[in-house]
Amino acid sequence: MAAENLKNKNIIITGASGGIGLSVAQQCAARGANLVLLARRLERLEEIKQDLQEQFNIKVHIYQLDVSKTEEIKQVFSKIIAKLGRIDVLLNNAGYGIFRYAHETAIDEVKGMFSVNVVGLMACTSMVLPVMKQQRCGHIINIASMAGKIATPKSSVYSATKHAVLGYSNSLRLELADDQVFVTTVNPGPIATNFFDIADEQGTYVKSVQRYMLQPEFVAKKITDAMLTKTREINLPRWMNAGSIFFALFPNLFEKAGKKAFNKK
Repeated sequence: MAAENLKNKNIIITGASGGIGLSVAQQCAARGANLVLLARRLERLEEIKQDLQEQFNIKVHIYQLDVSKTEEIKQVFSKIIAKLGRIDVLLNNAGYGIFRYAHETAIDEVKGMFSVNVVGLMACTSMVLPVMKQQRCGHIINIASMAGKIATPKSSVYSATKHAVLGYSNSLRLELADDQVFVTTVNPGPIATNFFDIADEQGTYVKSVQRYMLQPEFVAKKITDAMLTKTREINLPRWMNAGSIFFALFPNLFEKAGKKAFNKK
């Protein structure tokens, strides 16, 4: 059933050149969806397009996009909407983080993370909302993070961006309830992708959590299975989500008990 509900649907994915975005694209293609793939690396998108079209015989459209540039978002999404007309799913996957103490984080780095993780996500969403509201169906899926629920040292800015994504998504879900447009947040723990090439330059955090890391294909399957369903959140792994619930109920105790673990970045 999950495989059938995506056949011939139009799915837009930002940050589609690697990691979760690429894995979701591959799984959607296998289920017969038509794809719009967005990323900064156009050459890489060309390779992915050719591979997916040859392997699955689907339509794949690609556009170069830097989601930190709102004018570029307007231009690209206007082209997509004019070309396709109907938009079934938007996966806001583009994002990055830098693990650094607050007093060591440059303001330009703060602006950079917010412009991609928050403003870019909102700008992409705002472009498809009129279409989905008119259709009276659609699905917005926002990649947030467990960091948006459990803040830790050296992730103050990154956690703040993901906390903003959660707040935006929760409000958006209420606004769109009568339009039959679903909103889902995805809150994963650490995933084995190139995210940490930027986020963890020293490699210390990766070494400390390597055995707990999620595989992008596993996360992608959870996301793809949830498409066009009323799934509120996808929280992975389950034990980490249990920690976020405990943190919400007993924040002081949680921070004291987890101090040593939190300082592994």
